[in-house]
Amino acid sequence: MSMIDLNAFRTTPLQTAPFEHVVVPGFIRRSALGDINRDYPKLLVPGSVPLDMAPHGPAFQELIDELGGDAIERAFENKFQVTLFGRPRMFTVRAQCRASDGKIHVDSAGKIVTVLIYMNPSWEARGGRLRLLRSPDLNDSVAEVPPDEGTLVAFRRSEKSWHGHEPFSGPRRAIQMNWVRNSFYVWHEQWRHRVGAFLKIGAAGQGRPA
Repeated sequence: MSMIDLNAFRTTPLQTAPFEHVVVPGFIRRSALGDINRDYPKLLVPGSVPLDMAPHGPAFQELIDELGGDAIERAFENKFQVTLFGRPRMFTVRAQCRASDGKIHVDSAGKIVTVLIYMNPSWEARGGRLRLLRSPDLNDSVAEVPPDEGTLVAFRRSEKSWHGHEPFSGPRRAIQMNWVRNSFYVWHEQWRHRVGAFLKIGAAGQGRPA
């Protein structure tokens, strides 16, 4: 059985203001959450880490493989009315959050669609809840999404796709998938994240993420 409830994604209406976005609690089926969390990368460093630096188990890899499939691509093309066929997909993963993370921003122009899938137990903290914003003001939000396990947030990148969250420090699991414009962008971003991860590992006196 699929780990993903693609029908829930298809039937959730696309919100168009202030930018195109969709929020789907239960995108990951409840029956799959335990196995995915068991096999989630056990990273000790904050920030985005490329998958090849984030050892993980078979259930997590099964989820990544499904996210990389054609059915997902077609569903996102239909939802956002954008051509994604032939565009590279880029995956990074987060496990730890710093108080300095979550600053308000729009994604870089090399990204077309951003997908975030959260994998945390029921979220009680005030910080760490993603806000989708009308402007670069954290209090000017149209939605606030707790990063509960199985929840998907996806949006089409634009010059006004502002988002961020209040400070939080501690474990916060998030899978990020992006359709991007070309392979050079993937190489550049993966290189940047890889260098950042090595620097954080060295500063913490740790070995390779485990």
